[in-house]
Amino acid sequence: MPNNSKKIWERVTSKTKIYLVIIAILLIIICVLNINYTMPAVIVYMLILVYAYFSNKKRKTELSEQLQDLTFHVDKTAKNTLINSPFPLVIIETDGNIIWKSTKFVQEFANIDINSTLNDLLKEIKLEIENNTEKVEEKQIQKEIEIGNKIYEVLCKYTKSKEEYMLTLYFLDETKTVELEKKYNESQICVGVIMIDNYEEMNQRIEDEEKPGVLAQIEKTLYDWAATFEGLIIKSERDTFVCILEEKYLPSLEENKFIILDTMKELELSDKIPVTLSISISTEGESNYEKYKSAQAGVDIALGRGGDQAVVRKDGKYVFFGGKTQEVEKRTKVKARIVSHALEELMRESKNVMIMGHSNADIDAMGASMGLYRLAKSLNVEAYIVNNSEGISLSVFFEDIKEEKEYKEAIINKTEALSKITPETLLIVVDTHKKTYVDVPELLEETTKVVVIDHHRKSPDYIENTILDFHEVYASSASELVTEILEYAQKEIELTTMEAEALYAGIMMDTKNFTFKTGVRTFEAAAYLRKCGIDIIKVKKWFQSDLKTYNKISKIVQNAEITNDTIGISIYDENDKDSNIICAKAADELLTISDITASFVLGRLGDKIYISGRSIGDINVQVILEKLRRRRPYYSCRCTSRRNDY
Repeated sequence: MPNNSKKIWERVTSKTKIYLVIIAILLIIICVLNINYTMPAVIVYMLILVYAYFSNKKRKTELSEQLQDLTFHVDKTAKNTLINSPFPLVIIETDGNIIWKSTKFVQEFANIDINSTLNDLLKEIKLEIENNTEKVEEKQIQKEIEIGNKIYEVLCKYTKSKEEYMLTLYFLDETKTVELEKKYNESQICVGVIMIDNYEEMNQRIEDEEKPGVLAQIEKTLYDWAATFEGLIIKSERDTFVCILEEKYLPSLEENKFIILDTMKELELSDKIPVTLSISISTEGESNYEKYKSAQAGVDIALGRGGDQAVVRKDGKYVFFGGKTQEVEKRTKVKARIVSHALEELMRESKNVMIMGHSNADIDAMGASMGLYRLAKSLNVEAYIVNNSEGISLSVFFEDIKEEKEYKEAIINKTEALSKITPETLLIVVDTHKKTYVDVPELLEETTKVVVIDHHRKSPDYIENTILDFHEVYASSASELVTEILEYAQKEIELTTMEAEALYAGIMMDTKNFTFKTGVRTFEAAAYLRKCGIDIIKVKKWFQSDLKTYNKISKIVQNAEITNDTIGISIYDENDKDSNIICAKAADELLTISDITASFVLGRLGDKIYISGRSIGDINVQVILEKLRRRRPYYSCRCTSRRNDY
């Protein structure tokens, strides 16, 4: 019996009982007062009981009929609602057996093979049911699928029936909602910043009477490009433009690899000066101003990677395009002088100085660290060099440096560094700018006073919020940059012979004995160091390999395979602590073979794969390695004549 009818019947019967009890009490009182009324009283009470019985029975029958009629109408309405549902509806078992489907379902999917879609959907739902940790007998699941030209949100209500699950699937047409959301997203504003990389050089080399025409040609090319995506370009500075466009045009720009980069270099300007651009576009930010600031940060990254490329910031990641032009050495040393003076002031204001290179430090990182150590000591500031690993590449070097009494206490490991660092410590990172690649990443969290000195192309995981950043991708090495800092220091710096030799060795290593990426400033820095009386033979010994290592490198070269006539690929399958160094040396050695312009050596480093890439030709190996890094968390790349690109 339904709950409502039960309550009504209980209410009726309870009132009848009360009345009967009251009547019985009254009749008993009458009989007590006059015993002659006893028999009539009993007869009357019996008649009342009979009447109450038949009366209640009749009411119960009428109430039951009303409830049955109501239930019939409700069931009929519910059935009509299901059959004539305004959206497709199907009742199905998890094995694919369809129990029932609505009229709308039949009409909606009459010309569509819905069975394959239902089977795929049932597999997902069944898997989700099996993985349900709550183990409830009844639950609702929500999915979004595309059927034909429409997008449906599928609501699944399932109940367990014996061993199988009975599913009720409601197909809600969300096509218009999705299209409206897509239209809204595509209409969102993207803000970009465009900078002419070599504006100063171009301004110096072009004749005064030709400058207006050249600049007008550059601007017209930019405006014509913006017209292809209905964008707006506004000149904000003499070499900088702000670009506004809708987000729906961004995929086509990415698909065309920002063709404006190549178009601009093809301009026929006087003196055959190629014009290169650095472009940054951002979709991230609550306001257009925040997007503009994000785009400005992207331009810094593009310039830090050598320019001539586009950077797109979206979904919390950077995507890079272009970067095919060789780095151009900047002849002015103004920035080096400014950085040198600023670094001196920062050292004087700090309690102590810690200098840290990248993990598995090489001679360039150590040379740069020792040069900065001498600068700090010349200013009477306590200084330390953090080195947490010693590989075969530095084994001979460390044997020599152990003879230097001063450096026995100056070079500290991770534990000592963490115990000595304070918020007032100046932390200088050399030869890397990546947060994940520094020797002791924990040190970055212990102080806000961080300086970065690096020459590698800028990556998305760079160290942020530095108080001083000397990042010059045209430089051959970190040792070259540090040498320039020492040259322009306000206080005269007297390098020890060991320090000068370490700096010189750093330049030698990264230039392959002054063969690659060597400019005028590289030789000027080397000349400055030669004045300190360095021993070239001693430096050469630091680069020598022991016989065991040399045999491993020879075996890697011997097993190399040549693909596309110019690319050498080899594998080092041994898993030892120095496999990264061996792979790097083997990759260098492969480039000494004629016709090979790029080399890749793969090796094991613990549970990770290490890839060392080198190039002396048109192949940009970092284009490949940056993409591989998405799948593998660790790789190494040094391009001797090509820059990092994406």
